Amino acid sequence: MNKTDYNLPDSVKRVEVDGKEIFLLGTAHVSKESVEDVRKAAEALKPDTICVELCPARHKSIIMKDAWKQMNIVRVVKEKKSLFLLSQLILSSFYRRLGSQIGVQPGAEMMEGITQSEIHNSVLVLADRDIEITLKRVWGHLNFWNKMKMIMQLLMSLFIDEKIDDAMIEEMKSKDQLEQVMETFAKSFPEVKKRLIDERDIYLAQKVRNAPGKKILAIVGAGHVAGMEDYVHQKIDLEPLMEIPPKSLIPTILKWTIPALIIALIVGGMFKGGAQTSIESIYIWVLVNGILSALGAAIALAHPLTIITAFVSAPITSLNPMIATGWVSGIVQAGVKKPTVADLEDLPNATSSIKGFWTNPVSRILLVVVLANLGSSLGTFIAGSWIAMKVI
Repeated sequence: MNKTDYNLPDSVKRVEVDGKEIFLLGTAHVSKESVEDVRKAAEALKPDTICVELCPARHKSIIMKDAWKQMNIVRVVKEKKSLFLLSQLILSSFYRRLGSQIGVQPGAEMMEGITQSEIHNSVLVLADRDIEITLKRVWGHLNFWNKMKMIMQLLMSLFIDEKIDDAMIEEMKSKDQLEQVMETFAKSFPEVKKRLIDERDIYLAQKVRNAPGKKILAIVGAGHVAGMEDYVHQKIDLEPLMEIPPKSLIPTILKWTIPALIIALIVGGMFKGGAQTSIESIYIWVLVNGILSALGAAIALAHPLTIITAFVSAPITSLNPMIATGWVSGIVQAGVKKPTVADLEDLPNATSSIKGFWTNPVSRILLVVVLANLGSSLGTFIAGSWIAMKVI
């Protein structure tokens, strides 16, 4: 049968693969029309299988509204996942702010797909790659300076107050959710688009191709449809797309080399200019590193004890590759302002606004970790360069 025989929405593309009818429904993630398209397509097709552009983690967050209550924020900090979680919150915040302007919950079309799978007894397939693997592959293929640039752009995006109109909705129908949010990153970092969009085109296409049943409805961001139409006809091994990039030796070498070099410069200053030079170098190291790290914690509106901790710990942890001042400051912040169950429950709502990132104790801890670390990294670069100019 042809697509027209089913009276399907214009957003649906039909392809045949190995005797299967596959219907690719391209959606915008904050569009009421897309939700209606999902309902109409499911009712017309009564598919054997419905595939949705969700991974298990994102699916869990949709169906388990109280999942945040299970999070241990101290463990998140200790396991070095603060930036990852903060990134997820910022990405989600962007779409919740847009969605609130048009009265539709972000991802509502995926939730409708889940509902329709239950109504029509269709097999539900979570077709997207795990978001943690996707973001780790994006992050792992960036060099140090591009990582710093991306952190800054990510933090600056918190202050973008995007107003939505009909023209923007139409534009969003041609782009994937993550692509829309990170479009500016993709322009600056070509590797981002490759890992974030192109690889997921392949992954989604293969998951849909291998889904059970003869009639399959796949609900995906409209920006994926063109790529999936090509890849769904090919058999592609997904194992390489699931690999986490190995850590480069260069950052590891730098982590140990920079502290050793700073210590060597401080000691070397004694031989070149006497004890006074070394003492001045120590002052520079402590004050610049401490002040910038404390400033980062202060920008996050950390508790005064946390700010003092950032100041004291930064000059020490910067010389110890095994620990970071952000982790120390984050744990202190979690101790002096321990999040309650209510804070965890309110996290998605709180981070729908810029103010909420600073007022919710959980997201504030994440900001403390990231901004204190950022300040310490900047302090290491500035203080190290200053000391080198004095000694060399």
